[in-house]
Amino acid sequence: MKELSYLNKYFFKYKYYFLSGILFIIISNVFQIIPAQLVRRALDLVIENIALYKGFQGLEIQKTFYGIFAGSIFFYAVLILIMALLRGGFLFLVRQTLIVMSRHIEYDLKNEIYHQYQILPLSFYRKNSTGDLMNRISEDVSRVRMYLGPSIMYGLNLVILFLILIPYMFSINPRLTFYTLVPLPVLSISIYYVNNIINRRSEEIQKSLSGLSTFVQEAFSGIRVIKSFVRENDMIAKFEVSSDGYKEKSMKLTSVNALFFPIIMALIGLSTVLVVFVGGKQVINGTASFGIIAEFIIYVNLLTWPVASLGWVTSIIQRAAASQKRINEFLKIKPGFSSEKDIKKEIKGGVTFKNVSFVYPDTGIKALTDVSFSLKPGESLAVIGTTGSGKSTIANLLCRMYDPTSGTILIDDTGLKDLDLSAYRSQLGYVPQDVFLFSDSLYNNISFGSLNLDSEEIIQAARDADLYDNVQQFPDGLNTRIGERGITLSGGQKQRVSIARAITRKPRILILDDALSAVDTKTENTILESMKKIMKNRTTIIISHRISSAKLANKIIVLHDGRIIQKGTNESLLAQEGAYKELYEKQLLAEEIL
Repeated sequence: MKELSYLNKYFFKYKYYFLSGILFIIISNVFQIIPAQLVRRALDLVIENIALYKGFQGLEIQKTFYGIFAGSIFFYAVLILIMALLRGGFLFLVRQTLIVMSRHIEYDLKNEIYHQYQILPLSFYRKNSTGDLMNRISEDVSRVRMYLGPSIMYGLNLVILFLILIPYMFSINPRLTFYTLVPLPVLSISIYYVNNIINRRSEEIQKSLSGLSTFVQEAFSGIRVIKSFVRENDMIAKFEVSSDGYKEKSMKLTSVNALFFPIIMALIGLSTVLVVFVGGKQVINGTASFGIIAEFIIYVNLLTWPVASLGWVTSIIQRAAASQKRINEFLKIKPGFSSEKDIKKEIKGGVTFKNVSFVYPDTGIKALTDVSFSLKPGESLAVIGTTGSGKSTIANLLCRMYDPTSGTILIDDTGLKDLDLSAYRSQLGYVPQDVFLFSDSLYNNISFGSLNLDSEEIIQAARDADLYDNVQQFPDGLNTRIGERGITLSGGQKQRVSIARAITRKPRILILDDALSAVDTKTENTILESMKKIMKNRTTIIISHRISSAKLANKIIVLHDGRIIQKGTNESLLAQEGAYKELYEKQLLAEEIL
C-alpha cells in the first residue's frame, strides 16, 4: 500500500463521495440482513401453526384462522420485497458515489500524467518508447482505477458486512455460525490463486496482443514498401505465427477461467450442506428451529460472494500497486529545466552563443564544442555542415529543448535560462527537420502555429511557403484533410506546410532546420525568394547542408564534428579555400549533372 498512498490526496479531495459511499454500504447491508430474519420468522410461523390449522379441519374457525395466517405470511412477503427494493436503491447510490469517485480520480490522474508529459525534456522521450508512455496513461491508470472503484467498494462491503453480520450470527447460534464460516477462507484463498493465474495469463495475452497490434500497424504504415518488394505472402505468414501465439495464450486463459465458478459453487454447496447437517441435528435435539436453518443458508449466500471477492480484490490491489509504482516513478521525475527568474518580455531577436558545448545526456555523444557566434536583431545566420556536425543541436538549444553542458546562451543580453519558457517560445518560429503534421485539415495544421488568425493570414502564409497554388489542386483546397502524420502529402508539401505554420506566428526569431531538404531546386528558389520578405527585420537561423540556402544569410558558420571551422559571408567564404568552397563546388557540379 506504500505506492498507493500517493492517491490519498484524491480521497481527501473527494471525501464526500467516499464517506457517502460508506454510509450507503452500511444501509444496504442492513436491508440485506433483515430479509433473512423475516424469512426465519415467516418459516417458524408456518411450522408452528400448520398443525393447528389442520386441527381446525371441518370447523368454521379454520377459514378465519387461514385468513389471519395467510395475512401474516403476506405481510412478511411485502416486508421482504420492500427490503429488497430499498437495498437495490442504496446499492445504486453506492455505485453513484464510490464508482463515480474512482472515475473523477481517474480523470484527475490522467490529467496529472499528461501535464507531466508536457513539461518533461526531450531527453525523457529519447529514453522511453511511445508505447510505454501510452501504457502508463491508459493501462496503468485503468488498473489503478479498479483499485479506487470496485476494489474499495467490494472491500468495504466485505468489512462492513462481517462487522454487522458475524456478531449477530454468533448471538443467534455460535455452533452453526462456526460451521458456516469454515469453508469461506478456503474459498477466498482458492479464488486468490486462481485469479493470480488469470492475471498472469492475461498479462501474457496483453503482451501478445500488443506485439500483434504493433506488427499490423507497421504493416499498414509500410504497405507501399511491402507491395514494392512483393512481400505480402511473407507478411501473412508472420502474422499467422503471431496470431497463433495469441490464440494459444487465449485458450490457456479460457481453461483457467473455467475453474472460477465451479470452485465458488462447490464451496457454497459445502457450506450449505454443513448448515443443513449441523442445523438439522440441532432441530432434532430441539435447540434450533427450521427457520434458523433457512436464515443461515441465506447468510451463506450473503457471505460467499464478498469472501470470494476478497481474493479478487487482493489481486487487483497488487496489480494497482505495481501500476502506481510505475506512475510514481514517472511523476517524481523533475522537469528538465525551469526559468530561474521568470522574466517575461517581448524579445527583439538578439542571439549570442558564448563558448557553448553540449553533450546529449542520454547517449553521452558530444554534439558541440566551444561554439560562439552573435546576431543582432534582424540579422540572419546560416549554419552549414555535413550530417552529424551538430547543426540541429543549435536549434534544440535555441528552442531550449536542452540546456548547454557548458557556456552561455543570451537572448537580447538576457540569459536564456532567466526567461519565462512559455513566453519565450511563443515568440519563436521553428521548422523542424523531421516534420510532424496532425491528422487534420491543411488549414488547421497551418493555423496551429498561432491562435486567432483570419483566413487571409493563413492564405498569405501558404503563399509565402509556395504552398497555396499547389493546394488549390486538392479537392477541398486548404480544408482538405491529410492523413496520419501528413501521409497523403509529399515530403516537399509537408515541409512547406511546416514553414507556413511557423511564419503565421510572426516570430521574432525564425529557425529553419533543414526546412528545404525535401523540395526540388526550382521550388527551393521560389521559397527562398519569399523567405527574403519573411526574414526582413526578423532574426533568422537557417540550418542546411545546401549552399543555396546560405546565400540569404548575413553571416555563415561551418560546423564539423561540433566545432566551428569557418566563419564569414557567402562571398568571403567562397574566396578562401576550405570546407564551404568545397561543398559549394560539389553541389554546383551535382546541379550541372542533373
